[in-house]
Amino acid sequence: MTDFALWPVVAGAAAFFAVGALWYGVLFGKAWQRAAGLSDEQAQSGNMALIFGLTFLFEMLIAMVLWHLIARTGAAPHVVMMMAVGFAVGVMIPAVGINYLYQRKSGLLFAIDAGHFILGMAAMGGVFLLFL
Repeated sequence: MTDFALWPVVAGAAAFFAVGALWYGVLFGKAWQRAAGLSDEQAQSGNMALIFGLTFLFEMLIAMVLWHLIARTGAAPHVVMMMAVGFAVGVMIPAVGINYLYQRKSGLLFAIDAGHFILGMAAMGGVFLLFL
């Protein structure tokens, strides 16, 4: 396994993106919108192609970092999942939590977003297992 491989990174980012589409669309879209304090107009405003494109690029960056760590350590499958979910729980969620504390965001918004990170990273880790 090389330190960087395009297809696992793209597939992992796509899995994370798909989880986000379901999470913020079908499952928690309205609850998230209310918790974020966004009206329907605000939620639909902006350049959605740019927003989705940058979201995918950020998820690609996350996937590249995780794939690099997995490749460098030669992690076993169960460790891959521990790294993926651990990255969400140990790095991503605390970082968002710190920002939300200072921005006075609600606990519900934090819980919705934290759930997305955990499931998104688990999906990414699961996809990576297909490439090991």
